[in-house]
Amino acid sequence: MQLKELSERAGVSAASIKYYLREGLLPAGEVVHATRAEYSDRHVSRLQLIQALRKVVGLNTEQIRNILRLADGGAPRLELLAAVQRTVLCLNASSTERGDIRTEAGDAVVRLRTWPDAPSDARNALNEHVSQMESLGISVPLELLDAYSKAVDDIGGRDIAATTAPDDVNQLIMTAAVGMHLHSQLVLKLLALAQASHAIRRYEPGT
Repeated sequence: MQLKELSERAGVSAASIKYYLREGLLPAGEVVHATRAEYSDRHVSRLQLIQALRKVVGLNTEQIRNILRLADGGAPRLELLAAVQRTVLCLNASSTERGDIRTEAGDAVVRLRTWPDAPSDARNALNEHVSQMESLGISVPLELLDAYSKAVDDIGGRDIAATTAPDDVNQLIMTAAVGMHLHSQLVLKLLALAQASHAIRRYEPGT
């Protein structure tokens, strides 16, 4: 297909497609002659992914480029998913850059849930958060972490199973990034409703 058809099928303006080509987010089409290139379904899939990352998840061009660079470079799936999680959930820089962060509470919750005892951006983010809470005098008892981690363990397993099945790398990133973003927001909304419901029961008996 030519640029016009690609634009129509992907629902992306020709000007945006040319911008993505210049920025290296979209692979070049097959050159037919000096002023014409042919595009394929792979380009449609990539454009849909870029649009979802921009409009749904809210990533900027540089963030999208970094993820796509890993994907196009053949990065292992675990490394790619870690990069997606780090970007989508705004986790801090990789532990390989800053050193592994450990807290007694963080180590304890990993043992409680029998999660792999391995460094990750997510584990560092948890430990940093626990440290911040403790520095502010907010208690983080093991019983609380046990209850919270037990609740999210099943959620996390279901998220990964639901969002990482596709073999196509564009679809993998699409489901993982959009899934992580929207599922995380769903959990926060459910938590807010649960908190509101418990508050209503406590302060407005009989409701």
